[in-house]
Amino acid sequence: MLTKNIVGLNLFCSQFVLVNWLQNHLIHCPFKSLTGIDCPGCGFQRSVLAFIQGDFYKSFSLYPATVPLILFFLYGIADKHLKLDTSSSIVKKAMFIFNGSIITLSYIVKLWSYAHYKTSA
Repeated sequence: MLTKNIVGLNLFCSQFVLVNWLQNHLIHCPFKSLTGIDCPGCGFQRSVLAFIQGDFYKSFSLYPATVPLILFFLYGIADKHLKLDTSSSIVKKAMFIFNGSIITLSYIVKLWSYAHYKTSA
């Protein structure tokens, strides 16, 4: 019983150390550095960190496509090893279009709110 608690504590602490390290080593966006405007991928790193920490609302609000992208990557890995998709890759293509649509729509909303904020300020 004691060893299970110690293992659980070690896993918890190692996750905390990993999240803390990731928070201090986020990659800066060159597009935002040059233009001052978010790129379509801005927010993904912070969203993944919020997802790892279990804050799903914050994760979704930072980058709505995080969960579908994670599922897409996991499916791609599983398909590579288990050959889940058809020869024409219909599932992967559908997931790609779905993810691209979410990213595009959320970016349009982000740009619209940014432009609306700039004109009202």
